[in-house]
Amino acid sequence: MWDVVHLTRIYTRTGDGGKTRLVDMSLTDKTDPRVAAYGDVDEANSALGVALATGELSESVITLLARVQNELFDVGADLGNPLLTSYAHEPLRITQQYVDRLEAACDTFGAPLPALRSFILPGGTAAAAQLHVARTVVRRAERTAWSAVERYGTEPAAGDSPGGVSLLAITYLNRLSDLLFILARVANTDRTGGDVLWIPGGDRNRSADESGDQA
Repeated sequence: MWDVVHLTRIYTRTGDGGKTRLVDMSLTDKTDPRVAAYGDVDEANSALGVALATGELSESVITLLARVQNELFDVGADLGNPLLTSYAHEPLRITQQYVDRLEAACDTFGAPLPALRSFILPGGTAAAAQLHVARTVVRRAERTAWSAVERYGTEPAAGDSPGGVSLLAITYLNRLSDLLFILARVANTDRTGGDVLWIPGGDRNRSADESGDQA
């Protein structure tokens, strides 16, 4: 069981030299891809907060996203904690159960949706548009995490080498982006009756011509 975090002072002045500490207290650059990855996760969580604040989402989606927001803190803790062969205290890690829950939610919320006839434009309701923002930030977090893998690998630290990055944390981000795409569709189905679809260039021209003829 994790203890409640107590924050007694927000500013510490310890990061003014371009350095920061990871979860295991090791010192690194603020431009480290590990730091960038959990920073992107934090940004995604904030975008979800805006989606929730619109007041347009159903209770079932609100409950799901509240859980996801908490889990994103777990993802950030995982990405910020290099893999080691042993620990004085067992770190918080993303497990397969986290991923399984996201996949189950994708199935539950995706099953009633109509088949797609085109790509979807980010729009419709404010909540749906914001969920698309969150989705794209999660995708960026996934890419940034893979950049960290390119630098550090995925294996526990050996000798003086830094510890690698947890692949399950990255898998979680991949599945979450899928879920947010589905939930954006749900938000528009609940409020506007459907998706905002991309109209390819040629079809856009034909639509404009038809509108002109009708005028």
